[in-house]
Amino acid sequence: MGIGTQLPSLDSLKSQAKRLRQALSADGQDLIHSQALELVARQYGYRDWNTLHAALGNRPQEKFHVGQRVMGKYLKQDFEGEVIGLRKLGDGRHRITVQFDAPVDVVAFESFSALRQRVNAVIGNDGVSPEKTSDGTPHLTLRLADS
Repeated sequence: MGIGTQLPSLDSLKSQAKRLRQALSADGQDLIHSQALELVARQYGYRDWNTLHAALGNRPQEKFHVGQRVMGKYLKQDFEGEVIGLRKLGDGRHRITVQFDAPVDVVAFESFSALRQRVNAVIGNDGVSPEKTSDGTPHLTLRLADS
């Protein structure tokens, strides 16, 4: 991996290893967790997990990461879901993709519905989108599901 390439957070890398282990297990290939971590390290071009871990250094951990359980409001509707995509944009902003556990009706009008199960948004470090509805409510507000 080249110098300056953006690595995911430590939690995100561990989540990737967990998902890899589960997927391989479903195909009949059992791995222990440390083997899955080694495979993830190689995917990012590192010799082993210890080398990748050292490359992460002591950088601050991001609040949100792929595979994380979140909850909050999307267009004033409560939801719970999972972060399935995350990209750092700079200036404390991130582009996030959230898969809702259950579809959310994003239309306030009673005559029809528009259900969404996956949304893409830009959020700040606080988990709040800068985009707002006409009454000033943020489109998306996130918090960790266990907080």
